[in-house]
Amino acid sequence: MKKRKFWGWGYEDDLLTASEEESIEARILSTFDVQEVSILPIPKAEDIELPSVKISIPKSLESILTDDHLERLNHSYGKSFADTARALLKDFSSPPDLIAFPNSEEELIDVMDWANSNNIAVIPYGGGSSVCGGVETFVGDSYAGVISLDMKNLNKIIEVDGESRAARIQAGILGPDLENSLKQLDLTMRHYPQSFEFSTLGGWIATRSGGHYATLYTHIDDFVESTRMVTPSGVIESRRLPGSGAGPSPDRLTIGSEGSLGIITEAWMRLQDRPIYRSSSSVEFKDYKKALNATRLISQSGLFPANCRLLDSNEAHFNGAGDGSRHILILSFESADHDMSPWLKRALEIVKSQDGVFELPESQSKNSHRSGSSGNWRNSFIKAPYLRESFVRRGIVQDTFETAITWDKSYEFIEEVKKQTSAAIKEISGKPALVACRLTHCYPDGLAPYFTYGAYATPHTMIDVWREIKLATNEICVSLGGTVTHHHAVGRDHRPNGYDIQIPGGFKDMLTSAKERVDPLGIMNPGTLIDPTGIEIQNWITKK
Repeated sequence: MKKRKFWGWGYEDDLLTASEEESIEARILSTFDVQEVSILPIPKAEDIELPSVKISIPKSLESILTDDHLERLNHSYGKSFADTARALLKDFSSPPDLIAFPNSEEELIDVMDWANSNNIAVIPYGGGSSVCGGVETFVGDSYAGVISLDMKNLNKIIEVDGESRAARIQAGILGPDLENSLKQLDLTMRHYPQSFEFSTLGGWIATRSGGHYATLYTHIDDFVESTRMVTPSGVIESRRLPGSGAGPSPDRLTIGSEGSLGIITEAWMRLQDRPIYRSSSSVEFKDYKKALNATRLISQSGLFPANCRLLDSNEAHFNGAGDGSRHILILSFESADHDMSPWLKRALEIVKSQDGVFELPESQSKNSHRSGSSGNWRNSFIKAPYLRESFVRRGIVQDTFETAITWDKSYEFIEEVKKQTSAAIKEISGKPALVACRLTHCYPDGLAPYFTYGAYATPHTMIDVWREIKLATNEICVSLGGTVTHHHAVGRDHRPNGYDIQIPGGFKDMLTSAKERVDPLGIMNPGTLIDPTGIEIQNWITKK
């Protein structure tokens, strides 16, 4: 089997070409007006010394638990900028002591019972693709040790209800395996986060992930029919129904719980027939306000395009979807039932009313959505994690943050976030910064702006620079009335200056009470969402 990078995204042989590396270095020299940059070598697992394991594997769990050196490296971090930076700097000061690979729910319960009886923190691990500290194994000194509980062996589609278009699926299944299995039945779930290749169903549910499609079916919430979660106090399973008015939904507390209450082991998920009809087009705007208004009108039209992403001129240029002189709206429609050309035609009438410019689409091939500006953006979207690694190796902070806001505040909000973020980065890094924006998801009442920025640093200052920018952008989004995260989850990175301010006080009390009831000893993913009562948890970002 191919080996995953313990220091970055993808497999060990997924590296940029020499010409791609040269292009990135030239861009850095030009953008930041410097003569040269240092570059960190790719670390080797055998060159990294890890702290000794603090807990012993009991005889009864020898077949499930391991202290393998490479597995400890792989399970130390997720895939955020800071995770990659620390790995490239060979900073593995707080790895998990052990990694658990249960083959069944019964074995998972055995591991959790042992951990609960021995004051051992349990960090649920799906694909390890978190970009907000969701699988971080640094929890402070209040625990006897830390286990990373890897769900990869619970990876089956257990049963399919074709009549209701739903399937009962184990939480450890990876995105590609899920879709490949459903394809044989001519079904699909159609949930494609950027992390799709290396993320799991359980991870999507636990983090309330957002998929690639921009309207209607956007969040994983839209697909969940029922859930099953193992907590230290027992199993919680909701009834499988298309809808229910029987009190607060039990699934709503499971979705987005980020492993702080328990581990999702399986779920019934809504499916769709595979689409065969597609229509797509790209639209250019000179005026960003009009582009934003066109996007709003389409979002409120009931057309529900699969893709409705507005790239500002800088974002378009950065991703090869334009020359930087125009804002670009990427539109695409799809259906398993009927021709989508009339839907696209109506959407183009709307953008034309806002001075959008486009070429009338010719015959739409099966892969037409992968060509032109849309195709260029799609390719850049998929390759982004690999490109970022090249910047990180040179100490350049290349990162993103996302939020959401209602339409009435949209234009002023986006402009103010850009302004304040640029000012903060200049103050922190000492050099000007370009902040670009795209809309990832659109709703009838609002939108999800996604910001990209670059900041100058060196390999040995980049973590501190990134940390200060993260704290600043958390505060900017929340102070301006947005959310600290639209679909990247909270983890540990979005708590300070963000979620801890945003969460309503009364709801925090409710969540704290729920955790005390199902996880009384506070072993489940401590530090995410809320801290266990009476236990001191440290967050590496704030150094507190």
